[in-house]
Amino acid sequence: MQTSGLREGRYASVVLLLLGLVYVLNFLDRQLLSILAKPIQDELGISDGQIGKLGGLYFALFYCILGVPVAWLADRGNRVGVLTIACAVWSAATVACGLARSYSQLAMARMSVGIGEAGGVPPSYSIISDYFPAARRGTALGLFNLGPPIGQALGVACGARIASVYNWRSAFLALGAAGLAAAAAVWGLVREPQRGATDAQALAGGAAAAGQEAGGFWATLLMFAATPTLALVALAASATQFVTYATLGFTTLFLSREKGMNLDEIALWYALVLGICATAGIFLSGRLVDRYAQRRPQVYGLLPGIALAVSLPFFIGFVYTPTWPGALAFLAVPTFLNFFYLTPAVTLVQNSVSARQRTLAGAVLLLIMNLIGLGLGPTWVGALSDWLHPTHAAHSLQLALYSLVPFYLIAIGLHFALARRLAPAP
Repeated sequence: MQTSGLREGRYASVVLLLLGLVYVLNFLDRQLLSILAKPIQDELGISDGQIGKLGGLYFALFYCILGVPVAWLADRGNRVGVLTIACAVWSAATVACGLARSYSQLAMARMSVGIGEAGGVPPSYSIISDYFPAARRGTALGLFNLGPPIGQALGVACGARIASVYNWRSAFLALGAAGLAAAAAVWGLVREPQRGATDAQALAGGAAAAGQEAGGFWATLLMFAATPTLALVALAASATQFVTYATLGFTTLFLSREKGMNLDEIALWYALVLGICATAGIFLSGRLVDRYAQRRPQVYGLLPGIALAVSLPFFIGFVYTPTWPGALAFLAVPTFLNFFYLTPAVTLVQNSVSARQRTLAGAVLLLIMNLIGLGLGPTWVGALSDWLHPTHAAHSLQLALYSLVPFYLIAIGLHFALARRLAPAP
């Protein structure tokens, strides 16, 4: 019996590793556009505002809207099958990005990437939650959430390097093909887990719906609106994502155009900052949640709120510093701290709903986060840079990035409000 449990534990780790790999490719394909923005702009002649829409609004609309019905289907069907099809679709669409010959063709391909990626993360959250008990779920989800920083780092390292040696199109083609291989591996190796297999009890003080069966989208959305804890965590994470996605969407373009970095330097130094700092931040936040949240649930809000407050002056230093080595040194701190919100937000929601609500609840969380953060963050910075360009041509993107400071303050305030809501009554 003990041997069987050990085997199951090892298999759960294999599943986590494979789903994490798919998430790496998910985020790598998503961020490849911003990483290669300058050579794409040079060839296709598109503006900062158009880049912002490609990486923000156009992608997010399909990603967010389709994420809900896909999650509804996954809550009632085979989550592994949904994830496999989704990975194949976004990988094929990434290949299509590399074949685009105009802005409109690239926009259609980016929308298709969003369609595929809509089915990536919510089923994975649910599968992981059914392989790992609540006491280990924060660490497991924290490890899974290393996908974005690793994907960003590999995207910068591999995408920029391939583009430097060959061209930007080759990067899309190669990484899209890798995603198709990963889809086949998921279908062949991952077993669909029993729903609720690792649950003992819901998070104390969580949503009132903790014992309910799966509901529809509107019922789940109303549950978020009617439950202050869920509403606050969604809004706090959304405000944080506004900052993080707006920054990620334009960092490589900013470093190359206004700080003087070339693609080879970006492929090495910026990739190291992303890979080390963001990965460490997400992993550490998951471990801290597992260690403290059971006794002090306010940690779900305090941890990211304090991290963002410490990060803000370093973000300003990154935007202000004129040389790229100094800018990267400042950027290392926000890259480490700005992702402290993700694992606490996901873990709080997953622990606050029933097993049959997890996929759809995760999709609603992502819908709110990504419509505001992913959809509006890069779009805002790109549009503001275009607006400022006629009068501040040399530094329009720098001034646009300064506009993110008020959104930092909003995110900090919302996280502290969440912490007050979660604090035990005296």
